[in-house]
Amino acid sequence: MKKKWLLAAIPGCVIGIVAAFVIVLFLVKLLWAWTIPDLFPGAVEQGLIAAKITWYTALKLAIFAAVMAALAGARKGDGS
Repeated sequence: MKKKWLLAAIPGCVIGIVAAFVIVLFLVKLLWAWTIPDLFPGAVEQGLIAAKITWYTALKLAIFAAVMAALAGARKGDGS
């Protein structure tokens, strides 16, 4: 009985992880296109900052943010 439940739960977990991953990438792309041109209009006009980013760049930004959040959490936990 336990193996049947595990075999049913694994595909659901994988689908959930993939869905969360795609949502995070979509949010990074959306937030970049929404905020960066408003924050840095001159730099976007001059081509110094991209107004829109690719999916690959969104992936790199998401990984960078996750690493920074993990480091901040690890430092916070070391003080106790």
